[in-house]
Amino acid sequence: MKVTDCSLPDMFRAGGERFARQQAIVFDGRTLDFAAVDRISDRVSAALARRGIRKGDRIGLYCINSDWFPLAYFGILKAGAVVVPINLLLNPKEVAFILNDAGARALFYHGVFAPAVNALRPLAPDLAFCVCIGAPPAPPVRPLPSVRPLPPDIPWAEFAEAEGPAPVVAFNPAEDLAAILYTSGTTGRPKGAMLTHRNLVSNIRSTLQAMHVQPGEERFLVILPLFHAFAAMACMFLPLMSGSTMVPMSRFDPLHVAKMIAAERITLFMGVPSMYVALLRLPDDIIPHFETLKFCVSGGAALPVAVMREFETRFGKKIYEGDGPTECSPVTCVNPIGGQTKSGTVGRPVPDVEMKIVDEQGRDVADGTIGEICVRGPNVMKGYWKLPAETKEAFFGDWFRTGDLGTRDADGYFSIVDRRKDMIIVNGMNIYPRIIEEVLARCEGIREAAVVGEPHKMHGEIPVAYVALKENAAVTIAQLRACCLASLGRHEVPRKFIFLPELPKNAAGKIMKRELRKHGELERGVLSRTPDA
Repeated sequence: MKVTDCSLPDMFRAGGERFARQQAIVFDGRTLDFAAVDRISDRVSAALARRGIRKGDRIGLYCINSDWFPLAYFGILKAGAVVVPINLLLNPKEVAFILNDAGARALFYHGVFAPAVNALRPLAPDLAFCVCIGAPPAPPVRPLPSVRPLPPDIPWAEFAEAEGPAPVVAFNPAEDLAAILYTSGTTGRPKGAMLTHRNLVSNIRSTLQAMHVQPGEERFLVILPLFHAFAAMACMFLPLMSGSTMVPMSRFDPLHVAKMIAAERITLFMGVPSMYVALLRLPDDIIPHFETLKFCVSGGAALPVAVMREFETRFGKKIYEGDGPTECSPVTCVNPIGGQTKSGTVGRPVPDVEMKIVDEQGRDVADGTIGEICVRGPNVMKGYWKLPAETKEAFFGDWFRTGDLGTRDADGYFSIVDRRKDMIIVNGMNIYPRIIEEVLARCEGIREAAVVGEPHKMHGEIPVAYVALKENAAVTIAQLRACCLASLGRHEVPRKFIFLPELPKNAAGKIMKRELRKHGELERGVLSRTPDA
């Protein structure tokens, strides 16, 4: 059987048998070997099957970085169901939309999110049950009068300690979905990227080769949020499919990271640019804590060359920058590990993945010419969930259009120079301005608003809102921020609000965002033209 012709559970079991007694997950003082991970995830799948979950059903996973995340993830997969990871920064309305759009039958959630789950359950009445992880289940929420009574949540122990064999599922890896990962749409409607077992297995295989992961030897620190495509691939699938160890951390704290690297003898660290910026603030006497690292990887957003060079000089550890969109499972390219690296580039395609630069008609362009980066390979998604028109638009034939504008040099290294759309990337997470603009339009006193990205040393980019007020309106930044927080995730709330009498427009009346960006460059650091509250 070819690796790309097997399912994720098959791939895990093959490696798990070989490394049965080796550490698989270390979290919060608990250690699970591969045999235990296999056994507990089997129990989860058996419990799901007894509750009526069948092949193809979608199940939400709303959980912090922990040992519970992969146990639930693989339990869902072994039941033949499809994992729908939930961004932990979303508000309850946004989570409910994703669950409803995916048609989720059930939800696994960590107890810390009990208030959010209580708020969203009346909005997602098709959930048959919820499983509470890591804390006692929340008391049942009072349903709306028009909604059927909601069943009480099920404690994790009833799944993790369940008896009975795991269901036997016949997978078609090329067609059967393993996960639906939601990424914001340019129209404001989140889109679910459908990733099959073949998509993910092929990307695991490619990335293991590209990263030179040594089976049974590596120890991965997992600080990137596992709901994110890059983290799931680089920090969960890579270690668990190679007999290596994953060490999850539930939150990022530079000093705690350094101590964990030393205590657990971490060999590989995956991060986003803002993390490397924060680590550079550590005092010199902490640098020896990083001794066991072989190298680091940066993804999710462009890593400033100055930050890369300062980190490598100070810590003596190489950072390899790579890239890839969610729709590509997601890893498409990385600077060669142990080979020639080019600062400011995202490297070369990983094995079995093809990349090229095209013009607006999909025609190849010469090296050094700016165009759209397109990707082809077994890692490319099946399409967007229930969005055939958007799926068609996302491809030139069998080449996926990433939406990134970039160049390729004569050595085959790719560089990203801009976004085809106005997407903003904050700490590796995609944000689309129109979502924020629609919320601002509903805020009292706002006549019009536009949001653009501004470069930021710590976060990669930050969203900046330009607003024009209605006549005689008196609106403060605090009021706008509160209005946004009521409807947006924390990462989507603008970091700056800039008040202008009028927003610049072209002859057709369309707001010219390029002029707003120029304004920001001229007046960088100006937060508003009215006093804050």
